[in-house]
Amino acid sequence: MEFWQQFPNNRLLIEVSLWSADFTCFREDIRRIDPFADLYHIDVSDGHFVPGFLFFADLVAALRPLTAKNFHVHLMTTNPLAHIDDFIQAGSNLITVHVENGPLAPAALQRIHEAGCACGLALGLDIAPETILPYLELIDVVLIMGTPMGVKGVEPSRHAYDRISRLRRMIDENGFKGKLKIAADGGIRQHTVPKLRAYGADLIIAGSLAFKSQDLIETFNWLHELPIQ
Repeated sequence: MEFWQQFPNNRLLIEVSLWSADFTCFREDIRRIDPFADLYHIDVSDGHFVPGFLFFADLVAALRPLTAKNFHVHLMTTNPLAHIDDFIQAGSNLITVHVENGPLAPAALQRIHEAGCACGLALGLDIAPETILPYLELIDVVLIMGTPMGVKGVEPSRHAYDRISRLRRMIDENGFKGKLKIAADGGIRQHTVPKLRAYGADLIIAGSLAFKSQDLIETFNWLHELPIQ
């Protein structure tokens, strides 16, 4: 079964970012958000590829029993090959590496495939969308950054929407519509999501928009109903 066949078709999918959860009470936050999330997004950084450190494999393994929802691990690391096996063993369902990893990126994607896990390719702010063309048959998702990596609370780049639109055209014109999703990460706010969706995003990585919602039913119903262009 292709990875995306397990999710509702033709509606915006919501990946809830655990970076925005209360780190002192993951259990309670996941229990509260679990009926609404389509997937959970887990950012991993090694202090080299981007500043600072985020989720490690043992923590992901500890969180795995708290939900049956899929874990999408986003590796912002200098050497993704050094981490893939640990995160698969920890219970990851989808692992995304960066095209900026250069020659390590194809090898990382191959390793993820060999382990029977879904995989994705991420593009930082300065990476042209056309970079993904050689990888279309290898990946399940393209994660496009709208803000600098490792930074929270800022507006998306003014070029984010056009980059998503270019990705949408490439994916659809090459016959991967419905098979290869576009995920928008960074600057996810109530006033930015409708435009991201209209320009072609299939998923959004929602952090504070989800965890700080005063009415989760209303928030997620609104998100799921946003139309694509």
